Amino acid sequence: MKKYISLFFVLMFIVGTDTFLVSPLLPTLSAMYHIPTAQSGWITSAYAIGYVIAALLAGPISDNRDKKKVLVGGFLGFALATFLCGFAFTFPLMLLFRFLAGVSAAIGGPQIWASIPVVIERKYVIRAMGYVGAALSVSQLAGVPIGSFLASVTWRLPFLVIGGLSLALCLITQLMLPTLNPNPAPQATAAGDSAQQARATRESQPSQVQSQPSPSQPRNSFLQTYASVLSNRMSLAVLLGYFLFQLGNFSVLNFIGTWFNKDFRLSLTSIGTAMIFIGIGNLIGTVFGSRLSERLGIRTSLLLGFGVLFALYLALPFAPSPVFATIGLTLVMLVNGFIFPLFMTLLQSTSTNARSTMSSLGNAAMYAGSSVAGIIGGSLITAFPSFFGIAYFTIIAYVLSLAVYTASGSLNGTDK
Repeated sequence: MKKYISLFFVLMFIVGTDTFLVSPLLPTLSAMYHIPTAQSGWITSAYAIGYVIAALLAGPISDNRDKKKVLVGGFLGFALATFLCGFAFTFPLMLLFRFLAGVSAAIGGPQIWASIPVVIERKYVIRAMGYVGAALSVSQLAGVPIGSFLASVTWRLPFLVIGGLSLALCLITQLMLPTLNPNPAPQATAAGDSAQQARATRESQPSQVQSQPSPSQPRNSFLQTYASVLSNRMSLAVLLGYFLFQLGNFSVLNFIGTWFNKDFRLSLTSIGTAMIFIGIGNLIGTVFGSRLSERLGIRTSLLLGFGVLFALYLALPFAPSPVFATIGLTLVMLVNGFIFPLFMTLLQSTSTNARSTMSSLGNAAMYAGSSVAGIIGGSLITAFPSFFGIAYFTIIAYVLSLAVYTASGSLNGTDK
């Protein structure tokens, strides 16, 4: 089990690092391509656009195929596209390669989440989700410094290094990960296991891993897979609840720097230092919170997490100094790290025959939440004093998210 978690952690870290390392390169690329600073933002947007478009298409296709092959194929494309960014001598070429990197990440990335319930024992799934989710926190902390350090040699080096590492990970994944065929049926033993024995076996061992696909189970078509998800009220509710959570979450994340600069007059260096502490809080919550979640259960953990977040966001705008604001946001991100694996577990549990689709749609919901948050948050940070508009909008989004999860019944029976 540990080797799979370690592999998934590194894969997720590489994807996350690639997302964040572009930020310090934008001034250099803007000057090299002779484009205005505002236009350079399309380099990051091209990746996000490619990701969202591919996520909507890749999920159902992945559910009908060996997840290992899809994962390796996605990361192979990701490695090549990222590597080619190092040779993008024109702005259109850079946009093309970043778009292709986003497409490839959308194909390979969701397979990580979809594979966890397959190769990890059920009782350890939440913990595994937490450890793998921690890779995103680590990449957030390390992405900008890594990009800055490598770019000090040449702007090409970050792309070449990430591309090379991704290529090596393709080989490691091919050798380490078992075949993950879609929708296997539980196999009866020669002695004739009872239904209870079969259920017990599924509880104690990683399920749904087999060496050959079952000939008796036809593959669902693209439209059939989407139809099964869209007709599942609980799946739709979980996706909506996750979108609302990320809408509030990114409303905060996108405008922390703006708040710190507007109210506390912090420099970019000081804001970066504060973000490191905030990221560490998220990392701690993600790594250690999963053990508490296993003891409390998903429902109790989610209610507890949202309750603490409501209290923190009510108090946050009253922070009298950047130190108190940083402490408050660090606690917020610690709790976010605590409940993040719960969202991923719920996404994977509502439609077990379409895990890749749910994972892809979950990521699309996250990027959609980020996009909408950027539009709404910009108005809130200017229309309201301090951080009041952002914080209280986030509370509303979280209340709606919790209401959707509760009303859908997805939390029923999730406590021990």
